[in-house]
Parts: sequence; structure tokens; C-alpha cells
Amino acid sequence: MKILGMIGGTGPESTVEYYRRLIATYHARVSESGAPPIIINSVDNKNLVKWFTAGELAPVIDFLSAEIERLARAGADFALIAAVTPHLGFDKLRQRASIPLLSIVEATADGAKKVGLRRLALFGTRFTMQATLFPEAFERRGMTIVLPNEKEQEFIHEKYMGELFVGTILDDTRAALIDIVETMKRRDNVDGLILGGTELSLILREPTAAGLPVLDTTQIHVETALEWMLRE
Repeated sequence: MKILGMIGGTGPESTVEYYRRLIATYHARVSESGAPPIIINSVDNKNLVKWFTAGELAPVIDFLSAEIERLARAGADFALIAAVTPHLGFDKLRQRASIPLLSIVEATADGAKKVGLRRLALFGTRFTMQATLFPEAFERRGMTIVLPNEKEQEFIHEKYMGELFVGTILDDTRAALIDIVETMKRRDNVDGLILGGTELSLILREPTAAGLPVLDTTQIHVETALEWMLRE
């Protein structure tokens, strides 16, 4: 079995969730006991948040490239980043990396295509929602990404960074997020929701929201990672 290297700490709460889900998915598919081989590099996220807020992508890429190489030196056969926003520099990270990198965006786009979705709402940090990351990947597969309006984006980003990122899960926030999905369903004719931030899977845990299928990027990333680990 291949060894997975994981960049964690980018969101500590979602890093823990990744590990739990990797173990659970492994047990469901492979064995009732034991654990898959995983090397976790938990990085300090303070500078990452500062750089993203300032729109400075170059230091993000330099920093994460070095941390990915730590995983490679430790014996990882491939790696993933347990967060969505750092994928803004994914192409350059992949070019620099000495081991393959597994993209959460590409894996999610493949998953959406497989289930026949065409027009999807995207929730995430402001950095992710306003980037071309998801729209380009989905457009290549004949699908369309629809963003919340400016006020909705501001609310989602505020709740994401102020609550979810530090592990605060509130019922009122969950209800408000589902209300936005309901509004976009009527207003924008979306047929699915992408949880474009790994902390969102901590608050929107149901397979549907406002009657629409939810693409849980964390679970999709985990399942794809396990498939890579089991490849001959």
C-alpha cells in the first residue's frame, strides 16, 4: 500500500476530521481493524492566513512546497493538502513537488460529473469563492459554478473564519447557510452544493441541503486518497 503524506494544520479542526475519515473509510473498504499508512505534517497556519488575506500567493507556494518536500523525505509516496484555499497555488505546487499531489478540486469535479450535476453553488472562504479554481475545473467538464451574491459571500466568509475555522459549530449558522442554499436554488437554479472549504463539512453533515445534493469535498478527497493508496 502506498504511503499518504498529508499537509495538515492549515485548518486544525478539519485535519482531525480528515484523519478520522481516512481511518473510517479504510475500515469500510479494506479491513475491520488497523490503519492505513499516513504521514501528517501539521503546519502553522498563521502566516498562511496572513498571506491569503493580503493576496500574496508566492510565499504560500514557497512555504507549502517546502512542507511537501518534508513529507517526501519522510517517505510519502504522494500527498494532499487538507484544505481547499491553498489549492489556489496547486498547479505551481504540483510542478515543484517531487511526489504526486492529489487535488481536492479535480476530485470534486470528477465526482460531480459522475452523478450528473450541471449547475452548482459554491460555498467556501472568500478567497476560494472569488478565485477561478472551481469554475475552470468544472467548466472543463461541462458544468457551471454559481457563486452566492456579495452579501451572502461576506456572511459565509465571516462565519467560516470566525467560527468554523476555530471549531465553533452553531445551529443558527447552520440554519442560515441552508437558507442561502434555498435562496440560490430558487434564484439561480442550482442543482447541487459544493462544500468548497473542508471546515464546512463539520457543520453541513447531511447528504442534502434544501433538497439539493451536497458534495462534501473532504469525503471526496479522502475516498480518492484511499483509492490512490490501494493502486498497484
